[in-house]
Amino acid sequence: MTDTAGTRTLAHPERAEIRLEDVLQALADPMRLCVVRELAASEVEQACSSFALPVTKSTTTHHFRVLRESGVVRQCYQGTAKMNELRRDDLEALFPGLLDGILAAAAAEESRLRAEG
Repeated sequence: MTDTAGTRTLAHPERAEIRLEDVLQALADPMRLCVVRELAASEVEQACSSFALPVTKSTTTHHFRVLRESGVVRQCYQGTAKMNELRRDDLEALFPGLLDGILAAAAAEESRLRAEG
């Protein structure tokens, strides 16, 4: 999509359009949860290329699209890089505590699995 100024823009759901089932489905995938955990830890925008996911480029693109279309992340172009930021404020307003709870549960699971292995 190109806006009137000639810059590329990406479609995002408005806050009111974000649905719990879409967010939960997006976060249920381990690769997408990994991306969200990294974004939450950094608190700054990151380029898609900065994530070292063990999948193909096309699969990585799919994962980012699912995160964007579900309302979990906001993407924008900076030059040729597609930058990503977590939509923490929108998610917190709609589903208070959900993101923090999921992130805490994911960290606890990671610790448990490390201790077992």
